[in-house]
Amino acid sequence: MNELDFSGKNVLVVGGSSGIGNAIARAFLERGASVHVWGTRASAADYADSPDSHLDGLHYAQVDVGDLESIERWQPPFQQLDVLIQSQGVVLYEKQEFQSAGFQKVIDVNLNSLMVTAQKFHPMLKAAQGSVIIISSTAAYHATRGNPAYNASKAGAVGLTRTLGDAWATDGIRVNGIAPGMVATKMTRVTTDHPQRLQGVLQRIPLKRLGTPQDMAGVALFLASPLAAYVVGQTLPVDGGLILR
Repeated sequence: MNELDFSGKNVLVVGGSSGIGNAIARAFLERGASVHVWGTRASAADYADSPDSHLDGLHYAQVDVGDLESIERWQPPFQQLDVLIQSQGVVLYEKQEFQSAGFQKVIDVNLNSLMVTAQKFHPMLKAAQGSVIIISSTAAYHATRGNPAYNASKAGAVGLTRTLGDAWATDGIRVNGIAPGMVATKMTRVTTDHPQRLQGVLQRIPLKRLGTPQDMAGVALFLASPLAAYVVGQTLPVDGGLILR
């Protein structure tokens, strides 16, 4: 038996159009799943210029999770859902998160949409005895001076993972999470494109390298598989040891 064979399974990756979410989507696709992804652009073709986006073979839909009602309105093209990956995320710089509008935007995308989406698919996940994986961040475990909303949202995501893990275990749904450290994606280019900042980060990582989206995908496969059948409500830091120090 291959515990990482997802043939015949339906997977939805929110935020699966690029970066970590896209790597996770492709990992499930390569292991036989039918994979649906949500992104913010009108069509998959609109990601042709993005080096972080590889959408061939994936079923794409435009859903802006910052608009919570758009989540509710979306009509799924599937009747069964086995795995829900929530990898949506936004961060605002230049102190925008200290303003009410910026703070609200980040909280809606990074936290409120997690609950709305999870609740929307709860009946399908219960019927399939499925799995939910919430992508948070190691920012949940330390201060991020310029980004109060991002920090609060990621800490909230870890708490939501614990609570839904407890609440939904009796429904046969396993809810777990991944807290990536510093991963090279378009969201982290504010750091990775600046050699001095990058060197400062690498000095704090015991493995002395950035994470990759594929590093996160491997853990997602594990958490959704029978190999993690007794893992509930946990958020696994996948950070090369960053938060050990």
